[in-house]
Amino acid sequence: VQLQASGGGFVQAGESLRLSCEYSGFAPDNYCIGWFRQAPGKVREGVSGISGVGDGTYYSDAVKGRFTISRDNATNTVNLQMNSLKPEDTAVYYCAARRFGVPSPDYWGQGTQVTVSS
Repeated sequence: VQLQASGGGFVQAGESLRLSCEYSGFAPDNYCIGWFRQAPGKVREGVSGISGVGDGTYYSDAVKGRFTISRDNATNTVNLQMNSLKPEDTAVYYCAARRFGVPSPDYWGQGTQVTVSS
């Protein structure tokens, strides 16, 4: 099983970034894919998630209206479009896969750094 996150970078407040998570090694329809982030000195938090076939999504209050998650099981990719970025969005972002009905992710990818400057 592999999850590979990419797309992080350094941007100014108000700008956009698009994160991608490429996954392999499991049946994608059976797994929700989520994005989490961890800022220095803070606990990891859930940011957004999408169901196995893409018919259900979740956004934390902190990102609702600014971030959009999508997935394409044909290319085994989940994207997180992040608009109107704020300095408080600065964190390492991780993607993770969770089987339907299981409370915690089964697999994690490596992180990608997002830094938003004011």
